[in-house]
Amino acid sequence: MEDMTGSIEQEMRQLLEAAFAPTRLDVINDSASHAGHMGDDGTGESHFTIAIESPAFAGVSRLQRQRQVNAALGDIPGKRVHAIAIKARAPGE
Repeated sequence: MEDMTGSIEQEMRQLLEAAFAPTRLDVINDSASHAGHMGDDGTGESHFTIAIESPAFAGVSRLQRQRQVNAALGDIPGKRVHAIAIKARAPGE
């Protein structure tokens, strides 16, 4: 990925689109509201919220959905990004 602001956000979007073919995907950078707090590494890409809707989540528990999203993101959660809030649902929920 290119080394520029927004690169992690774009990488997450691409990984999630490939893994889940979502009907809705919002990757929101919350880093500015955490500036100066624990986990803020100064990159402007330390905290995110992901809202994703995909048929892949039908019949899957909330915990398993979180695990699936984290697995799809590889080394991003906890290593390259301090915190990710995940709101995963199936269509119609």
